[in-house]
Amino acid sequence: MQLLAVECLGKTLKLEGSMAGWQQLFWGDDCVSQINASGDSEHFCHQFSLQSEQGDLQVELNGSLQWQPFELQFKLLVNDELVDENKLSEKDIEQRHVIQGQKQPMKFSFMGMAGLGLKLFKSAKVIKVLFAAGSLAAYSWLFSIEFAIALILCLVFHEYGHIRAMKYFGLKTKGIYLIPFVGGLALSDDKINTRWQDVVISIMGPFFGLILSLVCLVGYWLTDIEILAGLAVFNALLNLFNMLPVLPLDGGHILKSIAFSINSRVGIVACILGAALGVYVSYHFGLALLGFLLAIGSVEIFFEYKRRHLSDLLPLNRYAQIVSILWYVSTIGGLSAIIWFMGQTDNGALSLPLKILSS
Repeated sequence: MQLLAVECLGKTLKLEGSMAGWQQLFWGDDCVSQINASGDSEHFCHQFSLQSEQGDLQVELNGSLQWQPFELQFKLLVNDELVDENKLSEKDIEQRHVIQGQKQPMKFSFMGMAGLGLKLFKSAKVIKVLFAAGSLAAYSWLFSIEFAIALILCLVFHEYGHIRAMKYFGLKTKGIYLIPFVGGLALSDDKINTRWQDVVISIMGPFFGLILSLVCLVGYWLTDIEILAGLAVFNALLNLFNMLPVLPLDGGHILKSIAFSINSRVGIVACILGAALGVYVSYHFGLALLGFLLAIGSVEIFFEYKRRHLSDLLPLNRYAQIVSILWYVSTIGGLSAIIWFMGQTDNGALSLPLKILSS
């Protein structure tokens, strides 16, 4: 990932590196220095020479880098004279605007046409209305018009959670798209810089869903209106499936960010034990399908763990890892508890989500 970008002699000096230990220094588009390092905290020193009208110039970039929590201190010297020095934290990386790479000449391909279609899909506001109408018609055909409207409101509330998180981080949003038989999609114009952004944006959808289910459940207890109970339990089921550790679901993004941020054997062992505990608890309460999908998803995330050093996103620090895990587990636990509680009633419709998870 890009760690640093400063102006030097009319060009941008960029420092790129990863948790794997390598660092590359670019002056403009040219790689002028490369070093290998290791450890959670490391010192670095890049040196290279430039020719100018004033003669040869010796450029040196030195400092210290700590990954967890992230902190970068640097000094830029030209001919032993200090040109720039600063200290960067995770907040600085988080607020950095991601610059897109140079566009390549367009070549015809089916993938390219699909990408162009996706761009048109993103930019056409009328598509939102068409997809929303299609979703309403599809769900009305499957259920009833009343339940279809309520289900769409649940989907919109879930996606609104993602939108709120994006805006919290200052990202530009394109709005919410409803896709028939699939669900919803919240889109942003900007790219994220950190794993913490990925976790918060991903989990806020299911977390908003949990809040909505709890509100509907309280409303049902106070009024005995059965549709509120139905919304509570079916909304909990939808959001619970979104929390499965399978990409591209929200849960897949959350656990991938956690796994990609772990840089120790103790951490990965703790994750494996946690996944095993989740599978055991699911089977213990008779949620066989949930336990099976948790196991499959955890294996997928574990195999991707080996590729964590290739990521361009700043990893979670240890405090953020703990918060993310607790947030993830508590959200799953809350959604599962609502489904299990409503499944104990004699109402066949309200117990259907529990039967699905028990299959």
